Amino acid sequence: MRLYPLIFLSLLLSCSSVKKTDAQAGSQLLKDVEVLSSDAYEGRKTGTKGGEKARVYIASRFKEIGLKTLPTFSGYEMPFTYTGKKGTAIEGKNMLAYVEGKSKNIIVISAHYDHIGIINNEIYNGADDNASGIATLLKLASHYTKNKPDHTLIFAAFDAEEAGLQGAKAFIKNPPVQLENIKLNINMDMVSHNDKGELYACGTFKYPQLKPSVFSKNSKVKIILGHDDPKLGSNDWTNQSDHSAFNDKDIPFIYFGVEDHKDYHKATDEFKNINPAFFTNASEAILEITQRLDHQLYLKSVINEKKTIN
Repeated sequence: MRLYPLIFLSLLLSCSSVKKTDAQAGSQLLKDVEVLSSDAYEGRKTGTKGGEKARVYIASRFKEIGLKTLPTFSGYEMPFTYTGKKGTAIEGKNMLAYVEGKSKNIIVISAHYDHIGIINNEIYNGADDNASGIATLLKLASHYTKNKPDHTLIFAAFDAEEAGLQGAKAFIKNPPVQLENIKLNINMDMVSHNDKGELYACGTFKYPQLKPSVFSKNSKVKIILGHDDPKLGSNDWTNQSDHSAFNDKDIPFIYFGVEDHKDYHKATDEFKNINPAFFTNASEAILEITQRLDHQLYLKSVINEKKTIN
């Protein structure tokens, strides 16, 4: 008879532990956005002290999570140079890390950390654009350091997206790994601010083989496929964020983002104006879909290898 109370107590403690872990993960997700979009980071414009401060924070989180540095680098930074509007050379720095998987095939999970800085003495903090993407990237990285993926995962926090996708282009131009080994790019740019609970997943128009994996069981967020048909003109998001550089090399991509809102590229894109509940659910859905894509693409590669051998 004493066994039942003990079992009941054990279950309560177990449930309490799970809830606590989930709460901590959600708290960290929001904390990462709040920190990166605070005034201290001065809008994280490429080549500024605010941008450097953002890199220090990202590096500290990479290290805390337990991410490895790529063999071709001594640290997490990948410096690159591009020409600015006035013809001056500007140095940017991507932040790269990885988790080794069962396969040498690679999925690049990306988000840009830069924003547009200070304009007319106003700080443009870029909470949704794109501290939210970086926070989600860190959430995914934390998950995969504890749960071995099928693919090797490169986590890429790109710089200079706002200057014309310069960080992603530099990554593709001078890749730290063989491009043919990159089987997918999952890119996140603005995933925390939507009043209707809608998160778009762009990319299945050109890469329909990905479509069966792009859905969520979370009823609190609506995953909508679209914004990827060239006939849509300016509503085609295929070239509007860092995934474009991968697509240019015919590397399949899924881009997660929300439609433009009233705070887009305004000083009001602040932490207090994101939708915390939506953001938490959206990040969970992105993780769920990433897990499914990782596993399904891996299974297909294994099947194809067996067919080749036979």
